[in-house]
Amino acid sequence: MNNKQLADTFTLIANLLEIKGEIIYKTLAYRKAAESLMGLGRDASEFWKEGKLEEIPGVGKAIAEKIDELLSTGKLEFLEKLKKEIPEELASWLAVPSLGPKKVGMIWKTLGITSLADLESAAKAGKLRGLPGMGAKSETAILEGIASLSRRSGRMPLGRAYPLAQSIIAQLKKVKGVVAAEPAGSLRRMRSTVGDLDILVAAKDSAAVMEAFTNLPNVSRVLGKGEFKSSIEFGDGVRAQVWVHPPQEFGTALQYATGSKDHNVKMRQLALDKGLSLSDHSFKKVNPSTGSGRAAEKEIFCATEEDVYKTVGLPWIPPELREDRGEIEAAKANKLPKLIELKDLKADLQMHSTWSDGKLSMLEMARASAKRGMKVIAFTDHSASLGVTGGLTMEDHKKQAAEIKKIQKELGDEILILHASEVEIKADGSLDYPDEFLASLDLVLASMHTSLRQPRDKVTDRVIKAIRNPHVDIIGHPTGRLIPDREGADLDMEAILQAASETGVAMEINASPYRLDLDDVYARRAKELGIPISINTDAHSEEDMDMRFYGVAVARRAWLTKNDVINCWSTDKLLRWLKNRGK
Repeated sequence: MNNKQLADTFTLIANLLEIKGEIIYKTLAYRKAAESLMGLGRDASEFWKEGKLEEIPGVGKAIAEKIDELLSTGKLEFLEKLKKEIPEELASWLAVPSLGPKKVGMIWKTLGITSLADLESAAKAGKLRGLPGMGAKSETAILEGIASLSRRSGRMPLGRAYPLAQSIIAQLKKVKGVVAAEPAGSLRRMRSTVGDLDILVAAKDSAAVMEAFTNLPNVSRVLGKGEFKSSIEFGDGVRAQVWVHPPQEFGTALQYATGSKDHNVKMRQLALDKGLSLSDHSFKKVNPSTGSGRAAEKEIFCATEEDVYKTVGLPWIPPELREDRGEIEAAKANKLPKLIELKDLKADLQMHSTWSDGKLSMLEMARASAKRGMKVIAFTDHSASLGVTGGLTMEDHKKQAAEIKKIQKELGDEILILHASEVEIKADGSLDYPDEFLASLDLVLASMHTSLRQPRDKVTDRVIKAIRNPHVDIIGHPTGRLIPDREGADLDMEAILQAASETGVAMEINASPYRLDLDDVYARRAKELGIPISINTDAHSEEDMDMRFYGVAVARRAWLTKNDVINCWSTDKLLRWLKNRGK
């Protein structure tokens, strides 16, 4: 079982235990284990083989024993027994916004239904309104919640959530009296997918903000409208919440709402160590006898996040790092990295032109890249076997090389153009072109687009074979995933990264928000292993070039600096690297 399968198992256990009514500490333990497993840079099976499962954050003896059983047998007796007590299908009910675990359990025990379809039928037939604590409004809310689920395709890709949040923020900033407005939650931490949109506003008067928010264009439902918080749902099922805080409290509110939960737990502990309690409103002196904040004491308000972190003795921590992956400890030791910034990128080493499936000519793409400050670009038009993209034959490449020479002469020193190719890694691990031809290219980026559902060992060996080809410089979008519709190949990423470390091949962070592949967990592991990283837009049009912002976000979550990313190097250094690789 891979990390996702293990995490899904523990999430299911937590959901079923909640419905059963188990004490909260048990369910939280399983959720923490699931989050840790998803955040590992290595397969849990590697820790298992080394006898070090309890070194995984959030994994104690009891959960380590369960992981051992799952990895040994593929099953878990505890879960099988639990599913006999609580039908597994009930866990899916928790996705309905108006249903909590207590209501789910009560409906199931009273009516004996287990499927969402049966729940919907019961609500339509008026069978829920007679249950304790439920009425006609509850039935309506459940039906609306189920309908909302059908419109939602799970979490949104970052590339959809970020611009939508920014458009909402732009509207709210126009409201008189608004001092600041920022995204919060997983969006501000720039995770690859986002659930609901959380937005914080600093203003003395909240009424005008709430009015503007609930009357935004395309709002289909106002889910709630209060003095300081409102929730809305757009026609496509996307939900957004806004909170309004006084400007003097905005720092503590933003820090709290940005999270993550585990990061905030450590922040509150740091505050307690200084005799303070930290909330989303302020710091207060702690009463030693009760451990609670004393209302009589003067509160410490923080208008900025910098003030919040300074109060607990830390420098400001960038939001992308706030996942409880060592950032608190690094901040204490004054060892936070100077994270890469968008302005640091000087090269784009994967883009496409009309020679394959791009929308613009090479000259048009080159000029658009130069306009965005790029000093080096590589045209990586597809290779021959990917016929759907109009992949190039070797003869086509000779003609393309001649055109690049003409364009280079026209543009002069404005930008350097490399003749490259996105070469298909075929199902058997071989590459589209023979080695002698690959050696003639300025750069070779090898990628998979087909046969992604091969067994783990086969698809892993396929990528490793490409990595060990001496003419391959970069592995493009390693897993081949498309967010949210297509899972990537089931790769043994530790084996792949070890091979890349041995050969010096660079791993790509594909900046398309529908790929973001390599993800941040493995990009950070690559950094640990000394593997060079390449952030590329995979641009097929001029607009695509602006996606590098999302690639930088992944790199920042991975703790990368500009020195870790070959696209930030000087032209001379990049060319020396390619030359040393035999180019």
